[in-house]
Amino acid sequence: MSPGPTGPTGPGPTPPPGILRVGVVGCADIALRRMLPAFAASPHTEPTAVASRGVHKARAVAERYGCAAVEGYDALIERPDVDAVYVPLPVALHARWTERALRAGKHVLAEKPLTARTADTARLLGLARERGLVLAENYLFVHHGAYTAVRELVAAGAIGDPRALSASFTIPPRPADDIRYRADLDGGALLDIGVYPLRLASLLLGPGLRVQGAVLRHDTARGVDLGGSALLGDPVTGVSAQLVFGMEHAYTAGWRLLGSEGSIALDRAYSPPAGHRPILRIERADGSEERVLPAHDQAAAAVAAFAEAVRGAGRGDAVDTAPVLRQAELVDAVRRAAHLVRI
Repeated sequence: MSPGPTGPTGPGPTPPPGILRVGVVGCADIALRRMLPAFAASPHTEPTAVASRGVHKARAVAERYGCAAVEGYDALIERPDVDAVYVPLPVALHARWTERALRAGKHVLAEKPLTARTADTARLLGLARERGLVLAENYLFVHHGAYTAVRELVAAGAIGDPRALSASFTIPPRPADDIRYRADLDGGALLDIGVYPLRLASLLLGPGLRVQGAVLRHDTARGVDLGGSALLGDPVTGVSAQLVFGMEHAYTAGWRLLGSEGSIALDRAYSPPAGHRPILRIERADGSEERVLPAHDQAAAAVAAFAEAVRGAGRGDAVDTAPVLRQAELVDAVRRAAHLVRI
């Protein structure tokens, strides 16, 4: 492609070969704080366009990164200088704009959860597979080096055989106009917060988990859940997970994995800043230990993993989408199993 002018309509200069050109659909907080800086800093990606419903907001963001400001999401998706689209919109808009991007031949990185329902997630994964495109769900914490360390410790028998996980992710109430309180945007604690410990449970205990029971505190006036808990178990191995989540609580973001010979615990488990050095607490009958791990920028790691997946797709390497579908199934199962406490 020949170079063109950078601006609201024209494509920018062609980047070096192998650089993934990313268009950002919307100016959400996660895009501004974590993902746009990561796309710009990565040697594998380059933000080439930012879209919003009004061009003035897009222009204020785009100027920081020397990329194009675009009015309207369709206009960004159709740009020839966009290879991949990042979707940080409210959950209710994920399916619509992810599908449009895939049909336009773009790879997609969508904020978690990919959609609010298993059927939509399965349909989009199938569409991406048919077209040879990468569709990824942006759980940043799974890319953090702390989880590599945890899996290595567990595999080495540091706590014996895993038996049970207890995990929580809770935050204080948000401002009244926060989108998490909007049912029309698929708000609520389960989809915004509960998905983190659910994804963690699969990461640490494997794909055999099934939802055995759940409770959701439901705000009848706003039509969204404010918090809840879930019990998961593997009917074959017997491992279990007790999960707590919500947005009417004191802040917590930690977990403890109990084994036959000890336990591992981690705080600040889901969204630590790039400079944070995680502390793993390992307890056994013969004593306890704290291991301070290296700081790791999980947003940068997620961007690198996405770019590598796109390169792999270009080589014909299959992308494992099973965890994405499994996560959607667990969320739906929590809804089906939940006892609603109406408040």
